[in-house]
Amino acid sequence: MGTLLFYVGTYTDGQSQGIYLCRMDLGTGALECTGHVAEAKNPSFLALHPNGGYLYAVNEIDRFEGTSSGAVSAFAVHRETGALVFLNQRSSHGAHPCHLSVDATGRYVLVANYSGGSLAVLPIEKDGRLAEASHVVRHTGSSVNPARQEAPHAHAIRLDAANRYALAADLGIDKVMIYRFDGDRGKLLPNDPPAAGVTPGSGPRHIDLHPNRKFAYLINELGSTMTVFAYDASKGALTELQTVPTLPEGWQGTNHCADVHVHPSGRFLYGSNRGHDSIVVYAIDPATGGLSLRGHASTRGKNPRNFAIDPGGSFLLAANQDSDRIVAFRIDRQTGLLSPAGHELNVPKPVCIVWAH
Repeated sequence: MGTLLFYVGTYTDGQSQGIYLCRMDLGTGALECTGHVAEAKNPSFLALHPNGGYLYAVNEIDRFEGTSSGAVSAFAVHRETGALVFLNQRSSHGAHPCHLSVDATGRYVLVANYSGGSLAVLPIEKDGRLAEASHVVRHTGSSVNPARQEAPHAHAIRLDAANRYALAADLGIDKVMIYRFDGDRGKLLPNDPPAAGVTPGSGPRHIDLHPNRKFAYLINELGSTMTVFAYDASKGALTELQTVPTLPEGWQGTNHCADVHVHPSGRFLYGSNRGHDSIVVYAIDPATGGLSLRGHASTRGKNPRNFAIDPGGSFLLAANQDSDRIVAFRIDRQTGLLSPAGHELNVPKPVCIVWAH
């Protein structure tokens, strides 16, 4: 079966040094760290270049080069070992950048700044280094939660499969902002419709698209809900179809959702609950995109932030940020349900997991 390398982004305010390189046995789910670490400050979210030769990381900080901003770091990937070599760093044009993605052509990094409420597009040079931002967009507005929604808080940005539209979840204004992506100039242009709203107080966090390109799934951090959208790829339009809870019926407690991923088969959807400390599992109706609850799996740790499903769809790795532990689960291909694979990995404050090519 072989092994698969993966990178782990972390917070470095404790024992962590930066980005860790690890591997998983594709037969058993066994995990180990390789010993390679790329030093970086709070590389909390990572994205791999389409050619597998470069890795990009946000630096989730609030001061960079004397300004109120975070940064994005570029690394070259060693083809044989997966080890990272630092290339350069650029301003993210907003404080506390928390998410980034690379466009399908490998020419741009798009980054979302939580505290700045802004999005930036950073061109990628031929050698993988980042150039200064070609465009910056700043959101405006607020919503009903005075503690968390007093201002815009851009939490994720990703492009659709056609590389035509960028979808940006903003927790602070209860909207998914929609932009036309100009890949020639590296700009985010206003779209019609400009956004899709959700129930006030929901707090949109991350969004994933179905492989059939017809549906999108938004996890709402503050409302502990999952929203299903129909996606019109010709217009970049999102139309709400369904919103369902991520928590078991009757459960009482504080919870904040984090990550969402569609299974590679398109049959199942997963989301992480921080507080309930679980992964929620839904079945996806192939015709309507609608969700039906299958169950919940404890992540066997505290504060599961992001998680990753291997490209073959056999395993899910959950990053338990507050217990310094990544836990492997087997995925039942018939039901989508998760069962512990019996393998765990100690990594300080793991946040994001990205598979190497």
